[in-house]
Amino acid sequence: MSELMPVARAAMIGAIALLVTTDAAAARARHHASARGHVAASPAAAAPAPRPALALAAPEKSEAPAAKREHRLILQVNSSDPAAMNLALNNANNVAQYYQETGEPVKVEVVAFGPGLHMLREDTSPVKARIETMALSNPEISFKACGNTQENMHKVESKDIPIVPQAEVVKSGVVHIMELEEQGWTYVKP
Repeated sequence: MSELMPVARAAMIGAIALLVTTDAAAARARHHASARGHVAASPAAAAPAPRPALALAAPEKSEAPAAKREHRLILQVNSSDPAAMNLALNNANNVAQYYQETGEPVKVEVVAFGPGLHMLREDTSPVKARIETMALSNPEISFKACGNTQENMHKVESKDIPIVPQAEVVKSGVVHIMELEEQGWTYVKP
């Protein structure tokens, strides 16, 4: 029964709006007729055909919560300094934890390029164990490795550059960041 109340209220407001609009149109028609010296036989005869009225009343808000907008954050890492890497991981964890506590959806992408690719290298990462743990406990946090940097490191070091399995290689880290920003993601360089 209570679910029908907003519908009934909107229908009643719409009916009132129709009556007011029809009555106002009839009054205007009577006024114009008397101004021209014509006297209508009856108000109904003088009134033009009623125009449909729009029900301007918005239905009552339902008690169900509205869908919450997903928050999206890009964290850039372009330094081989372990402190910078840990700062980015701290930021990622803090943001994920904050939105978990508020019940709002969030996605965080940590994008590493240039010297920062060492963060995601299997053979040189000073934070590899932490990334493994984070990937298991925080599925909303993902890691992207710059393919251009990986290719350049391969040329310089004359060997394959292995990337941790928790990371995905993208063609260009900078282009990836640009495209995410164009989609409305928030960009932070810790």
